[in-house]
Amino acid sequence: MEVKIGVQHAPREIILESGQSAEEVERAVSDALAGKAQLLTLVDDHGRKVLVPSDRLAYVEIGEPAARKVGFSAL
Repeated sequence: MEVKIGVQHAPREIILESGQSAEEVERAVSDALAGKAQLLTLVDDHGRKVLVPSDRLAYVEIGEPAARKVGFSAL
């Protein structure tokens, strides 16, 4: 699952591939925005944790992973 996180006052967004379901990510974002958690905590495919302060969240996009094209094409 591809997740893009916009952080206030940061020039670039955070992009990660997560093994969490869309519902799990949405629940974590909702809890962070509702004040139930001070940090948005997500885990990527490599087991690394991404922590973002709840009050700095600008947006979160939850989407399907993009298929990577491998190989060569004839011109």
